[in-house]
Amino acid sequence: MTFTKLSFSLPESVESQLAKAVEEWEASASTGRIWRKDAAVWTGSGEDRWLGWLDIAAEELAKLDEYRDLREDVAAADFAEIVLMGMGGSSLGPEVLAMTFGVANFHILDSTVPAQVLAVEERLDLAKTLFIVASKSGTTLEPNCFMRYFFERVSGVVGADAGRQFIAITDTGSQLEAEAKSQNFRKIIYGKPDVGGRFSALSPFGMTPAALMGLDVETILRRAAAMADECRNDRVEENPGALLGLILGVCHAAGRDKLTIFASDELGSLGAWLEQLIAESTGKSGVAIIPIVGEEPQPTVSYGSDRVFVDIRLDGTNGEDVDLSALRAAGHPVLQIEVAEIADIGAEFYRWEFATAVAGAVLGLNPFDQPDVEAAKVETRELTDKFERYGKLPDETAFFESDGISLFASESYAAKLREMLDEPSVTEYLSAHIANIEDGDYFAVLAYLEMNAANTTLLHEVRTRVLERRLAATCLGFGPRFLHSTGQAYKGGPDSGVFLQITADVAGDVPIPGRKYSFGIVKDAQARGDLQVLVDRGRRALRVHLSGDIEEQLERLSKMVQVVWPE
Repeated sequence: MTFTKLSFSLPESVESQLAKAVEEWEASASTGRIWRKDAAVWTGSGEDRWLGWLDIAAEELAKLDEYRDLREDVAAADFAEIVLMGMGGSSLGPEVLAMTFGVANFHILDSTVPAQVLAVEERLDLAKTLFIVASKSGTTLEPNCFMRYFFERVSGVVGADAGRQFIAITDTGSQLEAEAKSQNFRKIIYGKPDVGGRFSALSPFGMTPAALMGLDVETILRRAAAMADECRNDRVEENPGALLGLILGVCHAAGRDKLTIFASDELGSLGAWLEQLIAESTGKSGVAIIPIVGEEPQPTVSYGSDRVFVDIRLDGTNGEDVDLSALRAAGHPVLQIEVAEIADIGAEFYRWEFATAVAGAVLGLNPFDQPDVEAAKVETRELTDKFERYGKLPDETAFFESDGISLFASESYAAKLREMLDEPSVTEYLSAHIANIEDGDYFAVLAYLEMNAANTTLLHEVRTRVLERRLAATCLGFGPRFLHSTGQAYKGGPDSGVFLQITADVAGDVPIPGRKYSFGIVKDAQARGDLQVLVDRGRRALRVHLSGDIEEQLERLSKMVQVVWPE
């Protein structure tokens, strides 16, 4: 293979385990068994029903004329903006493509935070915007809410022709398909029932948006198909996906379960997609590979023995400001992937999908289900149903309140934190919570706030301070998008996470047509459902609720974390 390279350096003990794993993999002909769709490679619990992604690049190449016709039809309609409304696998792959290729008029909506919905709408001329509703099952809460809202808004502008500004991507027979037909959508694109969401970047869920953006779908798919051919090799040394997956698996067995991802700017958007693919696929049955994305590079001495590093860079460019040679010298596993050009993004999608499937086999789990994501959905649905029935969410009581900041946790965890204090205050409770981070743990900020530059900067300060002082791996996710991504590993993986959930009052709510609940109510229900499942799993989770001016309160919170460790 000439268009993408993988090199690696492993500690001697891990290197010997890799050699053993390679020998066992080849002896059991596991690569061939994957291609024959043998579920016994994993757990034998129906994995064979989710392997349609193996051949997807070749299948999609046969549909180039359809994608070309779709692009020409939409171009002739002269839409100024395109909005994709989806969650998880339905949105993260297209987001990578839009950011990697710099498509400025393509927008993703994957948040029920009212301010986020309004921020997207403010960028649009509704009469000249094409909306893509992407949902495999057709029953996903968020895209259905987005569709209801924007269909009514567009109808108010263009009248009965509103459906001509909507395209659905869904599976045959779904609720969304029926809705799209009844509303006379411009087009219905069908996915493949045997391709799960996080493995769908090269399926119609990724390639339809790519075509509508005007990208070179053929080149993306041809590079992916070339990688697929490489991943058929029985010899691991000649199989980039199997080799990467086995490395991740043996590193996990050696306690290196925090996959720290660095990337050059041109490929930086891959991080959020990789988060979902890896965390949701491996985070279950009490084990997980935890992807660490967007973390500030640290001095080598600050990294613990739970890390494995991967640097993904465009050939000829510099990656992030991280000293890979120092990491190698210190005995950390270090992988480098050099991508020849950005059109090879399709090859990287495929390499990582195959590698994740292989890593799942090494870990002895089913990489294609997401049981704990479903658990959070159930909790959310129960809360929204109660709102529909009673007109309000169930009451909840903070265990501590001060100056517009309220704290929530399980009774047992609140009592544990209380025992660690001299004088109760928000700062002291934060200090006690963070003090519960132990060796090998990670710290995750889960923010149900608008994903804008100001909030991201302040939340990044919080995670960086914890990283620098506790030397623990850190994550930052915005809700509800992370619920369809890393949320699976947080709940289904090992009890090695310490979680700081951040919620806030809704300054200006947005109604959802045909529903009693609003976007603000959905966001609150999702946050509360998320916390409840974390509590049910016995996780160390603290919720901080901010009242008043969100940015001011977030600045206060950031400063409180700084005070925890005075200079």
